[in-house]
Amino acid sequence: MPNLAVLISGIVVLYFGAVWLVRGASRLASSLGVSPIVVGLTIVSLGTSAPELVVCLVAALQGNPGLAIGNVMGSNLANIGLILGLTSLVHPLEVKHRVVWREMPVMLLITFAIYPIAFDRVLSRMDGFMLLLVLLAYLVWVFRSGHPEEIKSSQGPRDSIATPEGAASLLNLKDIGQVALGSAFLVLGGYCIVKGAVEVASALGISEVIIGLTVVAIGTSLPELATSLVAAMRQEVDIAVGNIIGSNIFNLTAIFGTTAVVRPIMIPETVLSRELAGVVFMSLLLWPILRSGWRIKRWEGALLLTAYIGMGWWLI
Repeated sequence: MPNLAVLISGIVVLYFGAVWLVRGASRLASSLGVSPIVVGLTIVSLGTSAPELVVCLVAALQGNPGLAIGNVMGSNLANIGLILGLTSLVHPLEVKHRVVWREMPVMLLITFAIYPIAFDRVLSRMDGFMLLLVLLAYLVWVFRSGHPEEIKSSQGPRDSIATPEGAASLLNLKDIGQVALGSAFLVLGGYCIVKGAVEVASALGISEVIIGLTVVAIGTSLPELATSLVAAMRQEVDIAVGNIIGSNIFNLTAIFGTTAVVRPIMIPETVLSRELAGVVFMSLLLWPILRSGWRIKRWEGALLLTAYIGMGWWLI
């Protein structure tokens, strides 16, 4: 019970840290005139993927690679099945052509690329550097292909009303403070989650990969869930869908890449045939749904949610 309490406390701390980080980062990005789809694909995606990054780094440094792998795979499954499924049930999600024909193929390509990279059952430091280079190229491409038109700010009136220079500086300082505080909470929450999850897995005789796929993955995906649900309710669907696609790309490149650079990750033999195959299946299921009428309808959201539940049952 004490270990379970540590795990749950870590998830709560992680959630608030991610919310503050995303809020501050997205406001700063909006003040620079970045379009919503670019914000969703980069700033928000990076912020909501920060919990997975912290958890994976702590797990790798403490010698728990299974937890790191399960966290990334489980988070990508949850992003597609759980989060997009629930979000589209709240409000059908309109999808930009750009997401279907540009970002979605990039996500699929990177997902399939994990097979040859991890074929030797290890993510080496060289593999990590390669994934980080892919991420850098992706970020440059997204920002250069973004357009300044239709710029929205999540703060509404703040951008439409002239703000004195001193007040604007104070607002920017507040946003920077939120980013810093959110980052600190992410580190603390990540440490608590890894410590609690490892102890719970040991006590119950469950593998670290399974714990990473379930409790830890869903816990670290709470920021994506909260962000996407709020965006859907406010009908800012560029951020909702772009956040999920961008988060999956960040998980496979930034998190795997950074973690492997810090400490090479040993890949269990079953991961490529089970967990990664599950991510590929859910990704391939999502693409035709996005193309059907350029929106995710409620019944399609229910289909994604059902597939996620079935996939989780099969993996466990």
